[in-house]
Amino acid sequence: QVQLVESGGGLVQPGGSLRLSCAASGSIFRINTMGWYRQAPGNQRELVAHITRGGSTDYADSVKGRFTISRDNAKNTVYLQMNSLKPEDTAVYSCNGVVTTRALISGDYWGPGTQVTVSS
Repeated sequence: QVQLVESGGGLVQPGGSLRLSCAASGSIFRINTMGWYRQAPGNQRELVAHITRGGSTDYADSVKGRFTISRDNAKNTVYLQMNSLKPEDTAVYSCNGVVTTRALISGDYWGPGTQVTVSS
């Protein structure tokens, strides 16, 4: 089994910053692409950013220049540094990992999510 757990969400004022972390644990052989997604009430889940094992990144247009995704392969952890936050960034943020288990089976795994609220 593989578990992903996010941390670092909370309430922040517009213009502020937050850093999200997502740690993976369990029967992991290798984690391939990792990503952050978000879902606001009434909206579909959307990709925020993703990063390959080698460090190549891609971002949603709405967060380019404000958010930075990074990862520590030794710690099986992915991060999302969020700066210049706006009220429209308010959502539940979930991390995703494409994981190859020790049984050499690949699958898509999700964390439960962490709430980010941007409000004055």
